[in-house]
Amino acid sequence: MATLSPLLKQATPVLAERGEGVYLYDGDGRRYLDFTAGIGVTNTGHCHPRVVEAAQKQVGTLIHGQYTTVMHRPLLRLVEALGDVLPPALDSVFFLNSGSEAVEASIRLARHATGRQNIVVFHGSFHGRTMGAAALTTAGTKFRAGIGPLMPGAVVAPFPQAYRYGWDEDEAVRFALRELDYVLATTSPAADTAAFVVEPVLGEGGYIPAPPAFLEGLRERADRHGVLLIVDEVQTGYGRTGEFWGHEHSAMRPDVLITAKGLASGFPLSAIAAPAAIMEKAWPGSQGGTYGGNAVSCAAALATLEVIRDEDLVANAARLGARLNDGLRKVAADHPVIGDVRGLGLMQAGEFTTADGEPDAATAQRAHRAAADRGLLLLTCGAFGNVVRLIPPLVVNEHQIDEGLSLWADAVAEATA
Repeated sequence: MATLSPLLKQATPVLAERGEGVYLYDGDGRRYLDFTAGIGVTNTGHCHPRVVEAAQKQVGTLIHGQYTTVMHRPLLRLVEALGDVLPPALDSVFFLNSGSEAVEASIRLARHATGRQNIVVFHGSFHGRTMGAAALTTAGTKFRAGIGPLMPGAVVAPFPQAYRYGWDEDEAVRFALRELDYVLATTSPAADTAAFVVEPVLGEGGYIPAPPAFLEGLRERADRHGVLLIVDEVQTGYGRTGEFWGHEHSAMRPDVLITAKGLASGFPLSAIAAPAAIMEKAWPGSQGGTYGGNAVSCAAALATLEVIRDEDLVANAARLGARLNDGLRKVAADHPVIGDVRGLGLMQAGEFTTADGEPDAATAQRAHRAAADRGLLLLTCGAFGNVVRLIPPLVVNEHQIDEGLSLWADAVAEATA
């Protein structure tokens, strides 16, 4: 008898039977407010009717048209549609299945395009669990422990984590950029550095937004040293932060953009986008894959883009993200154990700390469990597991935000009683 790997432990006790909008339902019909969105995947909500219709129609027409063997129209239409939302210079797209695969492809492209080896990432980063992506991941030891040696050439520089350092944002940015310059002067010479890879908001690292000045400082240094700037928008993309792309909160523009998660509303699909002049520097045979650009996933992705546009979900994320952040701050004001509330759009979190500022994972976990008991599904993150994140689907409304905040307030009160 086969069983699931014992390492696949669920964050909540729910056995989901179906999903609809912002809700999941178990076999007994109990309804749960899903503020996990499948880790930022179901931006259009669970089983949006237009996404379902598009996928069902495509299943009856063509399921698998392997895109290095034959071409199919959903893929071509998706490339064209992405051209309307990608930064204008990023006019060449390569499709894969997962975020980790897209990260791997971006590393390969950067090394081919520059002829350099090193990849600089930032402390607290999460870029995936595959071997190359794990080498770039510093959000916690669990993602990279016991599998070494990891891919060589990964170099880590500080991320401006103002709350962790006990500084204001400006001081944290000055420190992080100064230390990046030091890294380039000591451990990763610019002539050996292919790319900087950065998340506009640290995901697994604790939901910490990158200040605009930091992203703009990376752009300036990338230009100065001939380094490619790769933006990992796997979790921040597709409206999650209240802009279509998370980096758009700054004036910075990337050389390569990575997208996945919300791209196809739950169907496996990821992509990297770059200027054609960069993409064509990839060596022959270096891009491909059996399932990348799957026809059903592409059809779902097209419907996803239409829903985001027609229902104005990016603006909804900005408006209701501000409402969510305000409500979280009110809960934190009543419970000092929540030392920081932060986020962009519908990508919000609260960090639990002790009176002396140390991570308080135990209370965070109690609050997380108490929320699930009340019907609110959340996730934790951060190196110490002391950050609770709230990631509602972008179709969430004011009533559902307020319902979630009420359940969260009760859960925190129970956890701290």
